[in-house]
Amino acid sequence: MLPARPEALMLLGALLTGPLTPAGNQEALSLPWEVQRYDGWFNNLRHHERGAAGSRLQRLVPANYADGVYQALEEPLLPNPRRLSNAAARGRAGLPSLRNRTVLGVFFGYHVLSDVVSVETPGCPAEFLNIHIPPGDPVFDPDQRGDVVLPFQRSRWDPETGQSPSNPRDLTNQVTGWLDGSAIYGSSHSWSDALRSFSGGQLASGSDPDFPRDSPASLLMWTAPDPATGQGGTQGLYAFGAQRGNREPFLQALGLLWFRYHNLWAQKLAREHPHWGDEELFQHARKRVIATYQNIALYEWLPSFLQKTPPKYAGYHPFTDPSISPEFVVASEQFFSTMVPPGVYMRNSSCHFQKILNKGFGSSPAIRVCNSYWIRENPNLKSAQEVNQLLLGMASQISELEDRIVVEDLRDYWPGPDKFSRTDYVASSIQRGRDMGLPSYSQALLALGLEPPKNWSDLSSYVDPQVLQATAALYDQDLSRLELLLGGLLESHGDPGPLFSNIVLNQFVRLRDGDRYWFENVRNGLFSEEEISEIRNTTLRDVLVAVTNMNHSVLQPNVFIWQDGAPCPQPQQLTTEGLPNCVPLTVTDYFEGSGAGYGLVIVALCCFPLVSLVVAGVVAYFRNQERKKLQKRGKESMKKEAVKDGVTAMEWPGPKERSYPITIQLLPDKYLQVLDRNLTVLRTIQLQPLQQVSLILSSNCRRRTLLLKIPKEYDLVLLFNTEEERGTFVKQLQDLCISWTPGLHVTEMSESELFRKAVTKQQRECILEIFFRHLFVQVLDINQADAGTLPIGSSQMVREALTCELSRAEFAESLGLKPQDMFVESMFSLADKDGNGYLSFREFLDILVVFMKGSPEDKSRLMFTMYDLDANGLLSKEEFFTMMRSFIEISNNCLSKAQLTEVVESMFRESGFQDKEELTWEDFHFMLRDHDSELRFTQLCVKGGGRGVGDIFKPNTSWRVSFITRTPEDRSCPQELVLPASKAPELGGPGLKKRFGKKAAGPPARLYTEALQEKMQRGLLAQKLQQFKRFVENYRRHIVCATIFSAICVGLFAERSYYYAFASPPTDIEETTYVGIILSRGTAASVSFMFSYMLLTMCRNLITFLRETFLNRYIPFDAAVDFHRWIAMGAVLLAILHSAGHVVNFYIFSVSPLSLMACVFPNVFVNDGSKLPQKFYWWFFETIPGMTGVLLLLVLAIMYVFASHYFRRHSFRGFWLTHHLYVVLYALLIIHGSFALIQLPSFHIYFLVPLIIYAVDKLVSLSRKKVEINVVKAELLPSGVTHLQFQRPQDFEYKSGQWVRIACLALGTNEYHPFTLTSAPHEDTLSLHIRAVGPWTTRLREIYSPPTGKGSIRFPKLYLDGPFGEGHQEWHKFEVSVLVGGGIGVTPFASILKDLVFKSTVGSQVVCKKIYFIWVTRTQRQFEWLADIIREVEENDCQNLVSVHIYITQLAEKFDLRTTMLYICERHFQKVLNRSLFTGLRSVTHFGRPPFVLFFNSLQEVHPQVHKIGVFSCGPPGMTKNVEKACQLINRQDRAHFMHHYENF
Repeated sequence: MLPARPEALMLLGALLTGPLTPAGNQEALSLPWEVQRYDGWFNNLRHHERGAAGSRLQRLVPANYADGVYQALEEPLLPNPRRLSNAAARGRAGLPSLRNRTVLGVFFGYHVLSDVVSVETPGCPAEFLNIHIPPGDPVFDPDQRGDVVLPFQRSRWDPETGQSPSNPRDLTNQVTGWLDGSAIYGSSHSWSDALRSFSGGQLASGSDPDFPRDSPASLLMWTAPDPATGQGGTQGLYAFGAQRGNREPFLQALGLLWFRYHNLWAQKLAREHPHWGDEELFQHARKRVIATYQNIALYEWLPSFLQKTPPKYAGYHPFTDPSISPEFVVASEQFFSTMVPPGVYMRNSSCHFQKILNKGFGSSPAIRVCNSYWIRENPNLKSAQEVNQLLLGMASQISELEDRIVVEDLRDYWPGPDKFSRTDYVASSIQRGRDMGLPSYSQALLALGLEPPKNWSDLSSYVDPQVLQATAALYDQDLSRLELLLGGLLESHGDPGPLFSNIVLNQFVRLRDGDRYWFENVRNGLFSEEEISEIRNTTLRDVLVAVTNMNHSVLQPNVFIWQDGAPCPQPQQLTTEGLPNCVPLTVTDYFEGSGAGYGLVIVALCCFPLVSLVVAGVVAYFRNQERKKLQKRGKESMKKEAVKDGVTAMEWPGPKERSYPITIQLLPDKYLQVLDRNLTVLRTIQLQPLQQVSLILSSNCRRRTLLLKIPKEYDLVLLFNTEEERGTFVKQLQDLCISWTPGLHVTEMSESELFRKAVTKQQRECILEIFFRHLFVQVLDINQADAGTLPIGSSQMVREALTCELSRAEFAESLGLKPQDMFVESMFSLADKDGNGYLSFREFLDILVVFMKGSPEDKSRLMFTMYDLDANGLLSKEEFFTMMRSFIEISNNCLSKAQLTEVVESMFRESGFQDKEELTWEDFHFMLRDHDSELRFTQLCVKGGGRGVGDIFKPNTSWRVSFITRTPEDRSCPQELVLPASKAPELGGPGLKKRFGKKAAGPPARLYTEALQEKMQRGLLAQKLQQFKRFVENYRRHIVCATIFSAICVGLFAERSYYYAFASPPTDIEETTYVGIILSRGTAASVSFMFSYMLLTMCRNLITFLRETFLNRYIPFDAAVDFHRWIAMGAVLLAILHSAGHVVNFYIFSVSPLSLMACVFPNVFVNDGSKLPQKFYWWFFETIPGMTGVLLLLVLAIMYVFASHYFRRHSFRGFWLTHHLYVVLYALLIIHGSFALIQLPSFHIYFLVPLIIYAVDKLVSLSRKKVEINVVKAELLPSGVTHLQFQRPQDFEYKSGQWVRIACLALGTNEYHPFTLTSAPHEDTLSLHIRAVGPWTTRLREIYSPPTGKGSIRFPKLYLDGPFGEGHQEWHKFEVSVLVGGGIGVTPFASILKDLVFKSTVGSQVVCKKIYFIWVTRTQRQFEWLADIIREVEENDCQNLVSVHIYITQLAEKFDLRTTMLYICERHFQKVLNRSLFTGLRSVTHFGRPPFVLFFNSLQEVHPQVHKIGVFSCGPPGMTKNVEKACQLINRQDRAHFMHHYENF
């Protein structure tokens, strides 16, 4: 490579280093010299980075690290730094300098250091060399806690170093490494611009032109708090070029001196060159000030400091490396520290030394150093004159002796780090040397060609031997371990020792000779020979005189040395006497006063779900109130009429029970009715003379209590508000009973005695309990123990119970019926033989025996007698009709009068009695001839008197089984299997015949089976394994998808956790909050993935399309909603963990110092020395991630609470509206992660693809939603069902079992609701059956109500979205399918049934060969429209593809007298007319709930060749759970596999 020519290098340097001024380059080009860059770059044209701000320090001696790379030497390899400080640097203050060096020279040295080097800035990631304070230290551990640790953070280093022993760690210099006035002008162009006024070439001043303006926040001056007062902030700190220029007022005064000197030169040049612009003036003044500064530092201050003169300048040496050495930093700083006095004088030009005002101390002769660090608005330095006095005082004051001793102001009260206000300057310097990897004292001497001492006594003859002994003891007498800093201190006395002198002189000579912009370099074009000579003759005294306008005579010629005869000698050498004491150490608790607020914030965050729950509860409450108002409208008039004649009072139910309000009505037929606050009848009391009703009034306690004593019943105790109200009621009662003779018996007694005398309802229940126990003992022949135990000494209670009589209401309650039922009337009248209106023990026993032990003839005779109303021994057709009507009451009169008449006529005709109008008992019994077995099981179901009595006898309800048989023609048809208890004949044929259940009385059960294929009995473990196998087979797609998704989430969590725990670049975040960062970042990755891909579960159009592809074999698209809920629950749990992690993080961040936070969050915080971290509320509410996180928690709380099953059912609109907050949710998620506090945003990586897919899916839905659909037909059906038939849009293709979403803008809302299509795919129109269960469906029913007047009907139009697929459309993929519908859940099966029959009639090939439809309904009147569809299916089902079973659950499941008769009537209708009495269908109607297990078992027998049977259920969750349990139970067997698909509503 050819060497570069010097001229070319100069030109390149000029181009690269030209200043970038606000005015552009035109002014810069007019300057006749190359302007020096502020940041020190391109001074050396071969090595551009030399001396630049941020460049590394250059070692004189190889590094000495514990590992040879970067780990600092610590205890126990080296002694404790505080012990070393105490041993080597402690001593008496007040000894004068041997060379009479002035204090001004000491602080000028500090100023020069701030110009060429700064290594105090902590490095990142944070590493600590903490100083462990010895127990009982008088300054730092006065309480002898023994756990005090002063933090010391290692300095910033070059990241390219510290990687190997050949490349050990090197610290970086944060300022320029040149004597270029960076302490005056800053070390960057931007810093300099911040200091300038851009007017007249001057530096910007504040309100006083002699002072710079206060430091702006943007300048990032070091703003450490005042350790004496704790005051912080930028107010009172001036904007200097040196970051730490405000550390002491003495250093501050020198900064002000050079500030004023620059402006003085700018003003002078402006007067001499009025045509110059601001830039020219500024650069000329800057050039002159820097040259003067260089001259004073090297040729005036350095010789006074070293007592050596630098060699003569021989010109610029480009190959000289001027970089600052770490050895120089320690040598210079530490030697300066020994010369700092405990105080500093102030004097005026007349040699008068000022008294210093001190807060809380009075006056003192000098400014105390330890109380002046980082002081704001010093009361003694408010004007330029006072600053001048301080400079004059420093020039006259002799410094401390240049030895090992450091005054306590530095050694014990130096400004401390982090939460400590004080630290040890010497100990910190020792740690700084170890941080730099400085060599030992002996190594440094050898490396610099000096002779090392051979023993400790050779160090210095001036050092006290005891000090040497103490120091040697700490180093274990090993002189080779003595560190450079302490060795240099111990060898120095009067002047720096040989080591320090050599290091310092070498550094300054290199700085001069290697600086291309040095003022004596005539080749740089900065100054002429005359100007250089003028500068060489300028001293600091000249600068002081020029700035202060003082006479030369008030200062000695060399202000760095005070000589005899110099003006204004100091009063005395300063000691600590007469000076204020140093403010002791304080330790700041960053979290003090924040505990309560932090706790409240956490509680508030935890209350988000509770608040959302309350809001949702209020919404649901008002929705329910609105619904109830509609329901109560028809009842209000009736209630008002009822209340009009009633009397209000409070009923006392008994001791230890609360009274409740009631309304009492006195009816004309001498009945008293008690109603509750809802006007529901609680009790009816018969008022007749035979009752001997008596009235007892209270005679005390405001005379407001009344006892109505009723024989054979519990008493009525009433509490009125006043005696007048009670009197009014008594008068009304007496008027009602006026016909009695001798009248109503009225007595008085005290209220307490009245309460004791009253027979309460609780007491009556105890009596009835004993009554029923003995009743069952007599009838059932069971042991007394089985009837329950009675209390000891209860013979009196037994006698009272056996003599008591049941009222009609108690009799009805024992049967679980209403007192006004016809059946109760007939039964009670028959049993009440004495006609007194009550049943005695014997009367109840007689009728119970007939039902429990009587023969069928006895029971039929009993029924005959019950309904022989005229007691003529014959049962007329009208009486027979009345009997049937009483039976029908059990099903809420589900048959009309015409239907019941048809039943009666049919039964008479079938029995051959069509010509008879009256029946004898023999005729009646003949009519029931085919149902002896039913009558044999007919019993009277008695509930008992409470407390478990009803459990003594449980009616047999399980001997009738619904099952399926195979006929010889292999056609499946429903049958009913009846097994009598006493005699069960062997039933032939190939069908399945089993008996199940238990009964309380009668012979034991007998099982009858036929020879079937052999089935090996399995053990419990084998059954569980088979059940697990079937479960996996049925849900393998779900399991695989859930496993893959979970594995991805766990993998993301693990990857991020591992990364931040072990593999992340060092940022201190993992050291600061290890658990919090792992938890928060791991969950953040998983939550980002889960919330992103949750969108795919809502892409209904995509799911409907994909489920028709081969992917449906691998992905359970029908479980999209369940998967959505599952992901949502997992995501919210992880979000809670994520929040918990940040709660931990925020606490740790709020108690961590700013120096650490600047490393953790370099884009947010800058370490400016202020130390105080941000409070916890800043993290929560004043940062974008924190505020968006809080809002996310709020949005999630709202969405999740309103999406719960309860609130979704009670306020669908609330759910619909709040779930549209997903837009806000995702927007907040994007913002939350985009701020990149810790890592670059990654949410978009997961979110982008699902977002695009979801957006396309939404656009497809929106394109459909724009089309209006005309409603062709609207019909209001019973049970609140609305039938809508509307046009089928073009290209609308769907399959049976699919669903759509509709909206009706006529309702004033655009919300869409899902409903299953009840039309078949071959039909020309679409139809829906919508049940009114909520506000939206109720209002929909109202607007589609037919108009009352005449004219054309125009129905509101609909908007349609869909169709969407679900599991029910898979019915055709199974040879045998079972459809189970409950309530409105039958809608998808209406479409399926019609579709199946249509396909079979047109000869379409269908895999499905048989469908069993189970319809579960409370009463057939609920969904009569479905009966019409089933009837249509039955008419068109020529191939017997569909088998329908209807279960009416509202009929009582207990097999008592009434259900027996209904059962007989139903079977009669099936036999005679081949249709159901209740539905009019050929389908079999059953009473009660379907026995799914037995039904599925029978299917296995009917279809043994089928290996998989599809079960599809839709209805209430309880029903689908029962179906699922039955499938799981059947799947334990190694037979046909039942695959269950279900939908809940």
